[in-house]
Amino acid sequence: MKLYHFWLSSCSWRVRAALAAKGLEVELEVVDISAQAMQQDSLAYSVRNPMRQVPTLVFDDGGVVRELGQSTAIIEYLEERYPEPALLPKEPWQRARARQVAEMVNSGIQPLQNIRILERVSAQGGDSGEWAISVIDRGLQAIESVLASRAAAFCMGDVLGFADLFVYPQIYNAQRFNISFEGMPTLARIAESCAAHPAFIATHPDLGAE
Repeated sequence: MKLYHFWLSSCSWRVRAALAAKGLEVELEVVDISAQAMQQDSLAYSVRNPMRQVPTLVFDDGGVVRELGQSTAIIEYLEERYPEPALLPKEPWQRARARQVAEMVNSGIQPLQNIRILERVSAQGGDSGEWAISVIDRGLQAIESVLASRAAAFCMGDVLGFADLFVYPQIYNAQRFNISFEGMPTLARIAESCAAHPAFIATHPDLGAE
């Protein structure tokens, strides 16, 4: 398998961590999506991923080379093809709850504070940093409310799971914006557990700077 990714992309980190959690080997190919490089807009990459986003997973499927974009679809595919260790709970309600939390990040936070949106906010005369902070803080407060009744180390229990793959990279992003977690004790606890997990340590964005 080969993963086209960017180290600072939270969507990419989700997939890197999922691959690591399942013990799967993958070749990494950097696509620099920074404002200075914008490699995702190249013709070669846009053919591979028409949305011109990262990540994209390329893999062999019974002798056929497949290309799959969108982090949620990639992680769901990995879960189905390599079911152990499981990332989704077996009980239907808990599986749905894990997906809900993941989508709160995937649909409700991350797209609203990505590079293109922040550039558009700035172009319209707005404060892109203030916009990002408001979007991230509002979303994480909502996730805190959903998870507040749980006393587990991770989002859905005492083992790393599907929801954590989305929540922790977003928390890391929030920390880059100096967002305080003083009023979000559940997420602070989950962040501590995730930060110490080998799957996140082995795939951390800081590795891209080495």
